[in-house]
Amino acid sequence: MTNSSDGLRPVLDHVVINVLGNLDAAAAQYERLGFRLTERGHHTLGSSNNLAIFGTDYLELLGYLPGREAMRPDLWRHPAGLTGLVFKADDPDFVHGTLRDRGLPVQAPVRFARPVALPEGTRDARFAVVRVSSDVVQNGRTYFCQHMTPELVWRSQWQTHENGVIGIAEFVIASRDPARAGLLYEQMFGPHLLCPVPGGVSFRAGGTSVLLLLPQAIRERYAGAALVSADGTDRMVALTFKTTSIEAARAVLDRGGVIYRLLPAGGIVVPHDHAANVALAFIS
Repeated sequence: MTNSSDGLRPVLDHVVINVLGNLDAAAAQYERLGFRLTERGHHTLGSSNNLAIFGTDYLELLGYLPGREAMRPDLWRHPAGLTGLVFKADDPDFVHGTLRDRGLPVQAPVRFARPVALPEGTRDARFAVVRVSSDVVQNGRTYFCQHMTPELVWRSQWQTHENGVIGIAEFVIASRDPARAGLLYEQMFGPHLLCPVPGGVSFRAGGTSVLLLLPQAIRERYAGAALVSADGTDRMVALTFKTTSIEAARAVLDRGGVIYRLLPAGGIVVPHDHAANVALAFIS
């Protein structure tokens, strides 16, 4: 969360899964995994999405409709899969100025909207985002998002999921040099942000842990379910969800014929090829 009196603090807002032109297939896949998705939304910038809304964060399946791929070409050059780590922002102008003063290449705030159909009529969900230059994030994006109409995103009818998920516990980045990859976030949020963990480093973003781990550590932690970059570049590869019931999550997966594996530390994980190129773990 941003606060002009005590600087920037990392709090996860949402995560983005890039599905390119495969929105229908990705939405069907995530519904089979037990997520309740919002209706298809269309940004004024040209992209489209479906969301899975949780308690204070959410998952976004982001893609384009046929014929609209040229409207946001900067998004579609990233590989299919997890490509967005997004923090909450109270004041986009403050975020922009702070990051600029800390020497980060950062874009000025961009404001846009997405119509939301409600029983009482259509309203515009409005946002402002501050993006760190894509040159400093390999195979993805890191940015800040202000919700000017949060009541059009976090609605109770969208927050109950058959798999029992109530929030995002972990966001995982594969890197051959986790300490180097983590320096970006210390530059954003200040020194002493990173904590050592087996196989890499981590930091807290509200109720979520962001993990930057060696590929081998990810293979061990996620039972070989995550896809990492063949060329050795950093890549966002896995999510862990908090669920009220592992049994409920397993029942949904069993009913949908979805393959999953047991995690060494407890819980289950769906391999990336069953979840739009992202390994999805569920823990209680």
